[in-house]
Amino acid sequence: MTDVARIMIVDDDRAIRWVLERALAQPDLEVESFERADSALERILRQPPDVLLTDIRMPGLDGLDLMARIREKYPDLPVIVMTAHSDLDSAVASYQGGAFEYLPKPFDVDEALALVRRGVAHARERRTPAAVPEGLSAEIIGEAPAMQEVFRAIGRLSQSHITVMINGESGTGKERVAQALHQHSPRHAAPFIALNMAAIPKDLMESELFGHEKGAFTGATSQRRGRFEQADGGTLFLDEIGDMPAETQTRLLRVLADGEFYRVGGHTPVKVDVRIIAATHQHLERLVEDGRFREDLFHRLNVIRVHLPRLAERREDIPRLAQHFLAEAAKELATEPKVLTQEAEQHLTRLPWPGNVRQLENTCRWLTVMASGREVLIEDLPPELRDVEGTESAGGDWRGAFREWADRALAAGHTHLLEEAVPDFERILIETALKHTGGRKGEAAELLGWGRNTLTRKLKVLLPALADE
Repeated sequence: MTDVARIMIVDDDRAIRWVLERALAQPDLEVESFERADSALERILRQPPDVLLTDIRMPGLDGLDLMARIREKYPDLPVIVMTAHSDLDSAVASYQGGAFEYLPKPFDVDEALALVRRGVAHARERRTPAAVPEGLSAEIIGEAPAMQEVFRAIGRLSQSHITVMINGESGTGKERVAQALHQHSPRHAAPFIALNMAAIPKDLMESELFGHEKGAFTGATSQRRGRFEQADGGTLFLDEIGDMPAETQTRLLRVLADGEFYRVGGHTPVKVDVRIIAATHQHLERLVEDGRFREDLFHRLNVIRVHLPRLAERREDIPRLAQHFLAEAAKELATEPKVLTQEAEQHLTRLPWPGNVRQLENTCRWLTVMASGREVLIEDLPPELRDVEGTESAGGDWRGAFREWADRALAAGHTHLLEEAVPDFERILIETALKHTGGRKGEAAELLGWGRNTLTRKLKVLLPALADE
């Protein structure tokens, strides 16, 4: 007979407790719920449950304090943190306190049940959850589901030295995520050095990465430390790694394997301890197939992959992002922050944003300088945004919007559009279908016209965080 697992719920919202009690009413689960954390703490210290679900913000003792008190006596107890405040600080603070998982409200009851079962299995295997430091950059803003996955990845990787590949279109904020990964890693006190491969002439790239000795080439009047030496003990962020020349790829692979290199023109090996975070907007697998990127280097870099969504995939974040960028621009220019009218905010939310977050940031800087009044009206927007008709609004002509996106992407110099568009197209359809079915995969597969196995396979590739739930 299966052992019965004891589950405890702590939330001051009676409706949440009621929903969870019924969702977890399973033959192998015994549920106990509390309105206040201090009452739950007394019970836990006497008889700990197998899994604890707790809200963060509650009267009296809050969820993070509750976790801290429990950790002193039961460090292995899996805690699933629930919160309606689904921002990055909440996610990271939850992992900081030793949370097993983070569940933003509103949540699907099937998802909650799946997390509880994973927590029960975790408790029985006696695995200790990783801790996460507090507070990430305020510039990484996101309540959209796709950004919640990014926050979770940052939290889970916060105590790791592992190599990370960040994938996303230009302007999605890859360097900010790399900085957050470094800031909340064991290397945070050491340097974070960034280098954009696409911005370095090929004949200078090896000197930039590895440095050079005096006299190594014309103009080398003194010894120069490269980016690897500058990042020793810390993190080296290699942006647009797909643009790295073949010969530099070979040298990079050797450094990753041996932990040492020679400066250009040098004969003495230089040893370094550097964590690599790479990023690209390109489809590296296709570059490997085409022979333009070394397969062995690809596998060394592609240990953990973090996908950043396009801004058009996280429209609900646009108002908060715009508010943040307007405040930052006002601070830079020593002026009063501009405020978007509701109409202007709604208009911005409907735009296609081919330049992603960077385009929104530049727009907010432009508005801070150019908008005449404190309130920003639609008429104050740059002409290219004010006059856009082909927005991607719900119920609009999505084919026209898609055609406009392709036209803008090609005009901006993007290549391999199918490789970029098809995964995003399928990802959006899957997320939307799961939203309509409350996370039930069988029904979502039917809505999409796929078999359950096809959806499972697609989830593993496109949305791996949802594949096992």
